[in-house]
Parts: sequence; structure tokens; C-alpha cells
Amino acid sequence: MVFFSLHNKVRYVKKTSKPKNGGILAIIAGALASLGAVNYAVGFSDVSGLGKGDIPPFVPSIILGVPILSIIIGILALIGGVLAIQRKKWKWALVGSIAGSLSVLPLGIPAIILIALSKDEFA
Repeated sequence: MVFFSLHNKVRYVKKTSKPKNGGILAIIAGALASLGAVNYAVGFSDVSGLGKGDIPPFVPSIILGVPILSIIIGILALIGGVLAIQRKKWKWALVGSIAGSLSVLPLGIPAIILIALSKDEFA
């Protein structure tokens, strides 16, 4: 049992495994997003043939800019997953699980549900 004091009231909250499981799912989603972004960036790092009529000149900036956003989303999911496991900062843990759903939907949706349902367990 965990107790919290809010406005001179004491509540007892049962500790469940929901934040831990949601955090693990968010961490896995964040790791997969980061690894996928690195793989995407490395796969397009050889830019031979650019400017020779193969592809338009604006495409490399799009191709090389996408992994940056994906890495940011992955890092947010990793941070949110760690905070969910530690049961700290519920809002950031929820943001991390949402970021996890942006990267890997089948892992992110259960992470959002588990973390949202366990709001009372966070300090």
C-alpha cells in the first residue's frame, strides 16, 4: 500500500504493475523508433547521384530530416517509460507513452492505457 497526502487528506493506493508494464512497452517502442531512425538515416547516407537528374534536389533534405524527428520521438518514449517505471511525473510518462504510440502503434496504445489507468500511483 502506498499513501499520499493531498490537502491534509490521506489516501491509500494499491500499488499495481500497470505503470511498470506500460513503461516497459514505452521503452521498447522508443528503442525501436530510435533504431529504425538510425537504420533509415544510414541507409540514405550514400547520396551519390544527387543533382544528376536521379531525384529532385529537395528530396535529400526531406529524407535526412525524417530520422531526426523519429529520434526525438524515440527519446521522449524512452524518458516517459523510465518515469513510468519509477512512478514519477505522470504527465511526462503519459507524453512518453503517446510518443511510443507514434512510433510503434501496437506497443504504444497499451502503454497509454496502462499509464493512464495508473494515474493515482504516481508521486
